[in-house]
Amino acid sequence: MIVMKFGGTSVENAAAIERVCGIVRDRRPERPIVVVSALAGVTDQLVRLGRLALARETEACKRGWEALRGRHLAVLAELAAGAPAPPEAQALDGLLEELRQLLRGVMALRELTPRSHDALLSFGERMSPVLVRLALARGGLPAVLVDSRQVIATDERFTEAKPLLAETQRRAEEHLRPLVDAASIPVLGGFIAATVRGVPTTLGRGGSDFSASILGGALGAERIEIWTDVDGMLTADPRVCPLARRIPRISFVEAAESAYYGAKVLHQATLQPAMLKNIPVWVLNSRRWLPGPPDPRHSGTLITARPLAPRGKASPRAGMVACISSKRRIALLDIVSTRMLQAHAFMKAIFEVFAVHQCPIDMISTSEVSVSLAISALDRVPGLVDDLSRFAEVRYEGRKALVCLVGEGMRNTPGVAAAVFSALDGVNVRMISQGASEVNIGFVIEDDDLPVAVERLHRRFFADARTDVAPAPPRALGAATGAP
Repeated sequence: MIVMKFGGTSVENAAAIERVCGIVRDRRPERPIVVVSALAGVTDQLVRLGRLALARETEACKRGWEALRGRHLAVLAELAAGAPAPPEAQALDGLLEELRQLLRGVMALRELTPRSHDALLSFGERMSPVLVRLALARGGLPAVLVDSRQVIATDERFTEAKPLLAETQRRAEEHLRPLVDAASIPVLGGFIAATVRGVPTTLGRGGSDFSASILGGALGAERIEIWTDVDGMLTADPRVCPLARRIPRISFVEAAESAYYGAKVLHQATLQPAMLKNIPVWVLNSRRWLPGPPDPRHSGTLITARPLAPRGKASPRAGMVACISSKRRIALLDIVSTRMLQAHAFMKAIFEVFAVHQCPIDMISTSEVSVSLAISALDRVPGLVDDLSRFAEVRYEGRKALVCLVGEGMRNTPGVAAAVFSALDGVNVRMISQGASEVNIGFVIEDDDLPVAVERLHRRFFADARTDVAPAPPRALGAATGAP
């Protein structure tokens, strides 16, 4: 049994959904479970509708709802190929009416709580499976629609709920295992779940990947396939570095680190359930798929417990680095103690402030009386600065970028830092950090210096002949470790 997740661009229109049908048909002997995202751009449309409803912009909200309805019904009509009023039309109309009533409630109450926000964003992943199941069924495949909210159980942290793995496994065995054993193909929406009391939740933006991994782990899948519009993970973001190459194989640890430090191909939490069960994860391109089992020599990226070994050995530095991740729009906070607090209390107070604001820290560097922090949640900076200023001097700078080199080959390898920073001669490095896992080296620079820095590093670590990277096809220019 395998789990196949198709992202928004893989189901963006009728042609894309028909392509998905071909891929699923090819995988049918392996007993697939299909997880799909909302149609491309729909979640953003729902976010906008929520804002319009909250602002009581009735006409704009109505036009947005009608555009959403028109798009889904147009895709349905194309997939149905002229069939008179398929049952799916009634199902979509019911969901769209439910969405309209929710928006009216937001307007009336002038309130959009996290719980209501999750309910609002769920509609994209509730409508797309209806379309995909129709296409699969019309293609002769025994597809069955399953509500993800009946399978994936979470806590009550709305907008970024955490899965309850034991309960989810029980539900997956109850709702999905019999379908798979009967040779049916379950079709579910990603990203959405529910509390044990049945209240809808979401797993956070990009959570469809996470859904697939949760289900794959719960059912002990042979592999998890993440289908998108990219050719796999790349050695760098090609929007920053045109020299980027496809990575045929990478380890769980390396992929997780690169996701945290800016890679957009995978949701940060995606790999956790797969890692727990040691289930291989593939990143594949639905627009350029090849029939038969995936092969890292030809396409995609295979993520497993261990990287391909040995990596290239053309020079002492070849193979140390798996990829170079980067994030733009980073803020740098320098926090200096005013001696009001002792050293241990100073650190405790800083982390308490970040916990209150629920703000993740991308990178940190410390001394006894000063702390430098890099964060990407720019909207939380004013509140953080206000609270931190009560017991410390705070300096804030924007327009920074974070660069992180990731590779298990760096562990216990002397001279890596020297090679990194000699390549950055003339680039002003504002902050440096090496992870406790010893598989990454990160630093903060000026945003304007990012392209030069990444290209120099890429030439240093990937210019030699490498057996573990492949040229990125021309279509991959929208696809990277750092591309959305």
